[in-house]
Amino acid sequence: MATGTLPPVVNRYKVHLTLLLFLLIYIGPLNCQQFVIPFKAPSDCSAEEFFDISSLSCVSCGSNQRRSTTGLSCICKTGYQTLTTDKASITCQQCPTDSPAVTTGGFGCIRCPGSLSDEGKCQCPPGNVLVERDVNGNLLEEASCVTCNGNSPALSVPNHSGERCERCQASFINTSCLCNPPNVLAEGLCFPPGSLSTNVNPSVNYAELKFSVQSAWFIKNLYSSSAACLVFSNLTACQALGNMCVMNMHSFSGISTDACGLFNTIFRSRAALSSTQDISYWRVNLPWLYYGDEPGLASRVLQTDPVPIRFSFRGKNKNTDIKLLAAVYNVRGEFLRWEQVGGRNLQLCPETTTKQAAAFSFGTAYQESCDLSVAELLGTHPEPIFYDVFMDLGGGENRKLLPLPTLVYNQQYNGRFINQGGVLFVSVCVCVCLCVALIYLFFCTESMKNWYLSRRMFVVDTLSGREKSTDSLPKVIRVASSVKIRFQLVPRTQEGQVFTPLMTVTYKDIPITDINTQTVTTTFAVEYEMDQNEARIKTDTALGVMGGVAVLYSLLKTVSWKRRIASPLIDVETMLKFFLFYAGDLANVFFAVTVGTGLYWLILYKAQQFVSVLLPLPAQEGQFVTYIGCAFALKAVQFLHKLILQVSIDVFFIDWERPRSKANRTVQVSATGEPKRDPSPVSIWRTYFVANEWNEIQTIRKISPTFQIMAVLFFLEVLGFSNLALRDPWPTLQRSSQAYTPSYSLMLRYGLAATLWLCIGLLQVIFFTVFHEHFVEDKIRQFVDLCSISNISVLLLSHRCFGYYIHGRSVHGHADTNMEEMNNNLNRESESLCGQRGLLPNTEIQTFQVSLTNRLRSQYDRIQEQINRRHGPSRLMDECSANQFEQRARGYQTMNHFLGSIIDHAYPDMDYIVKDKLMFERVIGMEFLEPTEKSIFYNDEAHSFSDVLFYGNEATLLIFDTLFFCVVDLGSQSFVLAAVLTCVQQMIFRLIRNTLGRKNLVRKTLVDERFLI
Repeated sequence: MATGTLPPVVNRYKVHLTLLLFLLIYIGPLNCQQFVIPFKAPSDCSAEEFFDISSLSCVSCGSNQRRSTTGLSCICKTGYQTLTTDKASITCQQCPTDSPAVTTGGFGCIRCPGSLSDEGKCQCPPGNVLVERDVNGNLLEEASCVTCNGNSPALSVPNHSGERCERCQASFINTSCLCNPPNVLAEGLCFPPGSLSTNVNPSVNYAELKFSVQSAWFIKNLYSSSAACLVFSNLTACQALGNMCVMNMHSFSGISTDACGLFNTIFRSRAALSSTQDISYWRVNLPWLYYGDEPGLASRVLQTDPVPIRFSFRGKNKNTDIKLLAAVYNVRGEFLRWEQVGGRNLQLCPETTTKQAAAFSFGTAYQESCDLSVAELLGTHPEPIFYDVFMDLGGGENRKLLPLPTLVYNQQYNGRFINQGGVLFVSVCVCVCLCVALIYLFFCTESMKNWYLSRRMFVVDTLSGREKSTDSLPKVIRVASSVKIRFQLVPRTQEGQVFTPLMTVTYKDIPITDINTQTVTTTFAVEYEMDQNEARIKTDTALGVMGGVAVLYSLLKTVSWKRRIASPLIDVETMLKFFLFYAGDLANVFFAVTVGTGLYWLILYKAQQFVSVLLPLPAQEGQFVTYIGCAFALKAVQFLHKLILQVSIDVFFIDWERPRSKANRTVQVSATGEPKRDPSPVSIWRTYFVANEWNEIQTIRKISPTFQIMAVLFFLEVLGFSNLALRDPWPTLQRSSQAYTPSYSLMLRYGLAATLWLCIGLLQVIFFTVFHEHFVEDKIRQFVDLCSISNISVLLLSHRCFGYYIHGRSVHGHADTNMEEMNNNLNRESESLCGQRGLLPNTEIQTFQVSLTNRLRSQYDRIQEQINRRHGPSRLMDECSANQFEQRARGYQTMNHFLGSIIDHAYPDMDYIVKDKLMFERVIGMEFLEPTEKSIFYNDEAHSFSDVLFYGNEATLLIFDTLFFCVVDLGSQSFVLAAVLTCVQQMIFRLIRNTLGRKNLVRKTLVDERFLI
């Protein structure tokens, strides 16, 4: 059994091995072979070859064959008939000499009654048709030419192919199909003499390129269309004539024989007839091309009657759909269809359906631009398509349509562009560096009365620019580079009503040079506007009123400044100071008005239900942006002014510490030879420590700048608050990537960013003031405590005779002590076992605003001059004072003793009094009393000495940062870049303030810079 079963098993394994070996041999090359074929195009094939669409290569034709006109097959040569075909190839045989012609189908040979054509077929004289078969379809031995009967009643002529007779065109004479002179034959039509001059002007004017083209299409069709429209009232011919006028930009000229001139001639000839649809500008049998040329007609059409549709963004009556319909015609004047406007008819850019549909959602400012290839336009638009656009008003069975007037920017009247110019707006802003005045001059001239409104439009015209023939490459093409639909809101409407929309079209003339490299930019936009005069007047009124208040407040500041420097004269410095104060106050006015305006539009536009307001157009936001620029420039002047003042204040640390008598030191030897002993010197480390702390708090703020920037970016970019600034009515924070994203409104973007920055900043100020300073640390009060512990007072003079005093005299008498005694002193103070820290007995007030007498300030300057005398030439110094360090040290001791004596009432002629400021004095920032005999120390529990620090100027810094952030963002349209540059700006000015403040501290307090860490 085993022997019997072995061969089948072996054979089976042999088969498997053979198949496996075959697969390995076959699959192996497939895994490593790279398939490459040569490139061939139909134009690469010779006259004896055709392009095989299956193999994508050139294949030789058979015997007696040649390439067809398409180049995709072979046909028999002239004089050869086709015998057989297997649907893949043909066989050609030469016709006999007695039947030399090839039949029309090519499958037979026949004898001709006359001559042969170049293609080897029979041809008949004009007015005859060729007959090759009998009524049963049998091929005749000899073809015959049959004359068509052109007389009545037959009135027949050969058809276009010459195969049969058919009735001639109705325009011919009733008794014959011949158009005999003096009748005029044009494009198959016969016109009676004198109906229309044959001397027509077939040129198409390209004013942008400054030349005209003798259009082959116009040469062929202009006269016939005009005559057929005039004589026979042919509807299609009238439409074709209108189309040629539209291709000529609806332009009027002194030539009455061009397309528009002929149209207007026929238009005037129909004046006695009835109008179409009761519209006087729409004459019977003619297309509606113009609205008329009466002065002011455009404004009456566009700004008189509201559209009977109400738009609403929310609620049960929500309506945001804009429905536009277009009657579509081809270039020959044939009506093609009614078509919904949208998709690729007026929008040439290849966008998704969802994004293109956003153009017809009311309130969404839509604009899409793209660059299109000229070669692609020539392929997709061989002939122009014409549109009469209407707005669908609805109405069910009684559906109504509202015609949309069209404004063609390229339209000319006697060589002048009548629709260009629009509204001239001149804004002259004289904003002097000191902002002496801010003048706005608005000069508006409304040129709408000169507009010529039209109706029909096209998008691409590649036909009228062809000179030699309608099949040749055009010399120039015309493309609608801008199609804009504008909706204007009815003033003071609360129901979302708009006037008749206006379609504005701008055409671009492109001379053809290289179609494969040339491109054209096209834009489709939908805009919404309202009358902004009322809002502009309110804004200017607010600026005027608040600007006047700013002038008064600046004058008040200037008077206060004059009092504080003890100067009664009004000089150039006084005027300069007034302008600096006015710059800061006017900046606040501009800032308040612009932020309020931006926030007003943001809330009102995004929250409205029925449409009552629309955003200003980008061109109308120029004045608003100018206000923002002035606010930033003026605020920068104020900021730099305050920065300079802060780094130039007078500072002095009064050390109350006195030497202790227990420890004495030997300082020199007396004349008798005995050493002289002096009390132990007072340590300078306390002064250095206080100076270091003062240096550190110079740039602290009530907010964290880093957190401020990160928080603003988090809200704008992460949470999507920036989407609230888009030019659409939807208050949504997140947008789909597939949906259309409109452009940003500069007004909304500024209002949103400024409001967000201010809100986060104010929240930070509240947090730091209410919580952080009470429960974590308060660096300002800690500095005052440090002065008391260090037994050092601080005198700050921000003006010549005005400044701040921090009373740091220790209630324990000494601060140079060990740790045990220091702790005991602090415990005694906490248990009220010692006196209070205040300047006056039994008071806690340590900070004061000081108003000094002129006598005291003069003495201060004399001592300060002695301290600063080191800056003079060394040869002028006293020889006994050659050591500059000792001179400075003596000057420091003198100033310390002098100021300490003043505080201790040691000089009756330079004494002072302590009093409270009146509430009104605090509000206006001015002292009513002038310190003539005695200086005045005003109790200041608010620690207003921080006014010479960043800490006390948080409002100015916050507004400056806000304006800087917004200005950078408006210029770059990037919140991230604005945040980065704002951070850099803060770091730079912080460094400048620290560096200059440090140098001023060293110069005014004689503290060695090496000890300021």
